Amino acid sequence: MSLDLTDVTLTYPDGDSRLTALDRVSLEVPKGTLTAVVGPSGSGKSSLLAVAATLVAPDSGTVTVDGVRTTGMSRGELSTLRRRRIGIVFQQPNLLPSLTAAEQLQVMARIDGRAPRTARARAGELLDAVGLADLAHRRPHQLSGGQRQRVGIARALMNGPTVLLVDEPTSALDHERGAAVVALLTRLTRQRAMATVLVTHDRVHLTTADRIAEVRDGRLHPPGAAS
Repeated sequence: MSLDLTDVTLTYPDGDSRLTALDRVSLEVPKGTLTAVVGPSGSGKSSLLAVAATLVAPDSGTVTVDGVRTTGMSRGELSTLRRRRIGIVFQQPNLLPSLTAAEQLQVMARIDGRAPRTARARAGELLDAVGLADLAHRRPHQLSGGQRQRVGIARALMNGPTVLLVDEPTSALDHERGAAVVALLTRLTRQRAMATVLVTHDRVHLTTADRIAEVRDGRLHPPGAAS
């Protein structure tokens, strides 16, 4: 497995009590597969993604990324783990306005201390993989919404993650572009042997997903491995 959540419970303060966001959630995502997690707003989808990304520590349970159990790791160790093993595609790409598509990716490699020449070559390869090789020198305002989302996907892959976490990638896209983005994510997941979790409220584009699980009131249905 590349991603394994076991018996994860997460609560938040709520006045004098605590609100349960995740209730003993377990999820196994094998390499080379895409698991879609669906559910309405407030169901716990975003909390699940945050825990899987090691951005939030659960109250109990374990998170294992590519064989590495994250319990007890320091902030620095978790930061390194995220930078090198976890790719995150945000709902809004949040691209830097002054940078070209290629430069958006190269920044990620430089943060990880990689040589500029290596970063340029890697960025070119990934932009080609998402169908944007001819637009590498364009800035965000020169790209469509779907193209900006593809840059965000390529950026998430820059450091070769084994786990890819995707938050509502189709929310700002029309039906055709949304379907194309999910198909692209599925293809990249299989080609690059990643364990991908795609969180969405929309089931329409999920025909290519390997598994679909639903979060309701902080619980995953079906429980355990998504199916």
